[in-house]
Amino acid sequence: MDIGKIQQKRITEEIKEDYIDYAMSVIVRRALPDVRDGLKPVHRRILYAMHEMGLVPSAKFRKSATVVGEVLGKYHPHGDTAVYDTLVRMAQDFSLRYPLVHGQGNFGSIDGDPAAAQRYTEAKLSKIGEEMLKDIHKETVDFRDNYDASRQEPVVLPSPLPQLLLNGSMGIAVGMATNIPPHNLGEIVGAVIHLIEHPEATVEDLMQFIKGPDFPTGGLIYDRKAILQAYSTGRGPVVCRGRAEIVEDKKGRFQIIISEIPYQVNKSSLLEKIALLVKEKKLVEIKDARDESDKDGIRIVIDLKNDASPQKVLNRLYKLTELQTTFNFNMIALVGGIQPATLSLKSILEYYIEHRQDVITRRSQFELKKAKEREHILEGLKKALDHIDEIIKTIKKSATKEDAHKNLVKNFKLSVLQADAILVMKLQSLAGLERKKIEDELAEKRKIIAYLENLLAHTDKILKMVKDELTEIKEKYSDPRRTKVYVSPVGQLREEDLIPNEECIITLTFGGYIKRMNPKIYHQQRRGGRGVTGMAMREEDSVKIIRSVSTHDYLLFFTNFG
Repeated sequence: MDIGKIQQKRITEEIKEDYIDYAMSVIVRRALPDVRDGLKPVHRRILYAMHEMGLVPSAKFRKSATVVGEVLGKYHPHGDTAVYDTLVRMAQDFSLRYPLVHGQGNFGSIDGDPAAAQRYTEAKLSKIGEEMLKDIHKETVDFRDNYDASRQEPVVLPSPLPQLLLNGSMGIAVGMATNIPPHNLGEIVGAVIHLIEHPEATVEDLMQFIKGPDFPTGGLIYDRKAILQAYSTGRGPVVCRGRAEIVEDKKGRFQIIISEIPYQVNKSSLLEKIALLVKEKKLVEIKDARDESDKDGIRIVIDLKNDASPQKVLNRLYKLTELQTTFNFNMIALVGGIQPATLSLKSILEYYIEHRQDVITRRSQFELKKAKEREHILEGLKKALDHIDEIIKTIKKSATKEDAHKNLVKNFKLSVLQADAILVMKLQSLAGLERKKIEDELAEKRKIIAYLENLLAHTDKILKMVKDELTEIKEKYSDPRRTKVYVSPVGQLREEDLIPNEECIITLTFGGYIKRMNPKIYHQQRRGGRGVTGMAMREEDSVKIIRSVSTHDYLLFFTNFG
């Protein structure tokens, strides 16, 4: 459009175009992860900035504010709060199954406590975080200009780890959202290797290795059919529960001990909800609930009254609190860096394998190029050593360095690079041992070149390298599963599951009043004893029906009104 020229346009068309532009900007640049490295732009920029700052696991910690400033100034022109919040989450072991950042200081808690200000906390890459950037400077991925074209940033990370499944992802875009759960590293590696060896494998076959999500907070998940449905379609709900145990103390009193809570549940909020239910008389069987959690793990202790039915109370906790939640799979990610798609478990693994093939191919091409460049230089040095007397004479006869360079190229059929290397060669290279070193290095480079050329010519060998590198990572970082998976569904809780089965007395009067009473108020009366008043009645009213029933019995009421 020419500057200063007014263009007539319908406002509906303009708004439509602007909305689409905005939606695509949010989807591609902020909210959705890339299927290849499993990261959103802000995560990728933080990791890359920390890598460029030298904040590797062996380095000293640096202030989080320094990292945030680096990310904002060079790569991510948005608010510092968004960057710091992302950095904090990447360091929380209750948010990520395998944290990518190693934090020092107050990085928040599972109780919902916020992290300390960025000027107080410190951070560096974790070992797994460093793995994500392995070989990034070997031309393994594409780079693009940053927001002001002052430097380059990676489009995607090499990611030797299947990060999208490893730590999962959450994000809300315009018109869509993603919700992918974390998984166990060892199980994912097993599934990837199986898929490489059996490309026709189904999602059900892959579930022999990946049993289900593996949340950092542990817990229990139910219903293999529901998990299979979610993995097959990319969508679906899965029921999650905290791990709770009913124990009896020496005095015969029952307690419910909660040692793990569902993923993304705030522990303090859970305790507050339990206290509120007790206050509202919805959980009258609970005498006390307290938090005894420490550095060794979560421990919520619920003391029950003497007449309480522990299993009934636990069932009510599942129904009325976040001790039972539903994780809704919505596995949406960017394919090709721009196209959002709902992906199955198999699709995610296939895209990951394809990405690793590409990374290893590009890395091998880079190493081959470097090896050939070095071979070329070594061949020149070897030729110079074979004709050392003539080389020295040529250099001595030359008036200037430039003349010597030209004469070497002309007389000995050397390349410009070889001539440069000869001119900077030290006299110590003339020694016998130094000469042998050059010959040995040349032979070694030729072996490497032959190996890399053979590797690049065979796709199956590249796939084998994908498997070998994954196996190596598994040996380094694999750990036991935290979340237990039950094959059967959790089952719908009925009212009978929530109400203790107790005897009671139902009394109906001629006046139409009905009352339920505990039979314990009645007792055997001896001679001269004084009876107990079961219920107060109006004058001229009397009991019509009295029945001994259970709290699980059903009462049917019939009226003369139909």
